[in-house]
Amino acid sequence: MNRERRNTAKPSPGLSALAVVVLCAASGSVAAQAIEYRSAGPALIVRDAPSPQGRQLFRLHPGTPVEIVVSQDGWVRVREPGGSLNWVEQQALSNRRTVIVTAERATIRREARSDAPAAFEAQRNVVLELVAPPTQGWARVRHREGLEGYIHASEVWGL
Repeated sequence: MNRERRNTAKPSPGLSALAVVVLCAASGSVAAQAIEYRSAGPALIVRDAPSPQGRQLFRLHPGTPVEIVVSQDGWVRVREPGGSLNWVEQQALSNRRTVIVTAERATIRREARSDAPAAFEAQRNVVLELVAPPTQGWARVRHREGLEGYIHASEVWGL
């Protein structure tokens, strides 16, 4: 009997591990992209299409935070706090950073700790200016009346 030896390729364990590392690194770079937020200017009209002829859907209150999804020829597709995706004119956005309270009632603390004394309270849908980006789950915010403190990131939208 003449046995023919077949040369079969077996994957190298080292190459398989390398492929997994490369794929994870590639997907991680996409996930690491920062989400950009801006806030509504004084006359922000939300439309269903990127054009002045687009149907007017509603207006956002000045200062309302929006998530930038894509920009196109002077128009920006945004996600508003309610979750809908629509179009606004880029010039109607402010660079000022704000957040909106999503908790029924949020306690803003004097320090970035849950046991710190309360500085003030804010109800759902109150817009607060973002003074400093969040660190360790707390963001420094300012109320329009000048009160400042730290709010837990889980109690706001726009970070």
